[in-house]
Amino acid sequence: MRIRLVLVSGLLAGIAGCSTTGSNQGSGVFAANAAGGKVSSSVIAAMGGGLVSGSIGVGLSADEKRNALEAEYKALEYTASGQAVGWKGDQAGHYGEVVAAQPYRVGSQDCRQYAQTVHAGGGGVTARGTACRNADGSWSLLN
Repeated sequence: MRIRLVLVSGLLAGIAGCSTTGSNQGSGVFAANAAGGKVSSSVIAAMGGGLVSGSIGVGLSADEKRNALEAEYKALEYTASGQAVGWKGDQAGHYGEVVAAQPYRVGSQDCRQYAQTVHAGGGGVTARGTACRNADGSWSLLN
C-alpha cells in the first residue's frame, strides 16, 4: 500500500511539474495584448511590406495597407494559433483578417506560418507566408 501511495504521489508531482500557466512570456511570442494600439513604424518597416505588399494588396490605399500590416504583426506577435486579427479599411468593403499558426523554433528564432485574407470590394483573396521573429522584436517574411 505504501509503495502504491509513493508511486501515485510521484506521478502526480511529475504531471504537476509539466503544467503551464499559459503565459508563454519566455518565448516573446505572446508577451503583450493584441488589442493594444498602433504598432511602431520601425517594426512595420522591418516587415518589408508583409503579405499585403503582394497582389492581394492591389486596390488598397496606403492607410489600408498599413492597417493590414499592423494586423499581420499583431497576429504573429501576440495571438494564439488560429485566432483571427481583423482590420478595416477607409473605403467601403475593404477589410481583412490575419490568422497565424502555432509558433515553432528554427535555431534561435520563433517562426510562424500565417494567412492574410483581404476583401477589397469583392470576394476575399488569401495569401500565405512564413515569418520569423528577429532579436529586436520585428518579424521578417521568409517567402
